[in-house]
Amino acid sequence: MTAPSTIRPVRAEDGPDIVTVTLGAPRAQVTAAPMEPPHLPDIVKRVAMSLATAVVAPSVLFTSTLVLAGVAAAMIAALTWMAGAMAWRAATGRPVSGLLVLTVAIMTVKTTITFATGNTFIYFVQPVFVDVTVASAFLLSLCSSRPMVARLAPDFCPLDDVTAARPGIRRLFRRLTLMWGLVILTKGSVTLWLLMSLSTVDFVLIKNGAIISLTLAAAAATVVWSVVVGRREGLFVPPHHHNLVEPFLLAPAVVEA
Repeated sequence: MTAPSTIRPVRAEDGPDIVTVTLGAPRAQVTAAPMEPPHLPDIVKRVAMSLATAVVAPSVLFTSTLVLAGVAAAMIAALTWMAGAMAWRAATGRPVSGLLVLTVAIMTVKTTITFATGNTFIYFVQPVFVDVTVASAFLLSLCSSRPMVARLAPDFCPLDDVTAARPGIRRLFRRLTLMWGLVILTKGSVTLWLLMSLSTVDFVLIKNGAIISLTLAAAAATVVWSVVVGRREGLFVPPHHHNLVEPFLLAPAVVEA
């Protein structure tokens, strides 16, 4: 062990040849803490809350209000719910997901146009064009380096840039983008077919049930698929690894997604 150095003050009798050197304190080495690995229950909770807020609740509210008070009241009730949900999350400091923002924007546009024209058919047919537009955006994003699911993933599962750039994760994002593009396109096609075939009340009842079932099935497939790939990549901590200091550094298995 090196003995600590002693610094004495410079006196006048030391002469002009004394050189004074100022030694700075050693700089502390700062090491960035590893990002906490994503926890599966948290991811499932985020997905469930987003779907419940942006898909299930407004559909149930619209259907029940339509039966009890008519189309106009149902449109106002659904839009009020969505706007209130987004405002509440913003006011309480909770993150506002892209899914919620997109849903509110779409509902605002179609509700405004419907009241301006007085034609309720426009309200119900607009989602078809929206679905075609959104599905096209998903599918066209496959031509870019960052497909649509990669842009929406941080709303549900925090990933750093290094993890998101892994080949297995990139393949997962691309395949989920393709799946959701086809799901949304199917949703638009089913909506148009039901709208042209059924009365307004029957259309709302059957369409909401069918679309909610399709959306929930796609969401469940997304979670399962993501968990399978995430475990292969070492992103999820197995139960017996909870006490590891750096569980995020679990070695990924070399398996094709």
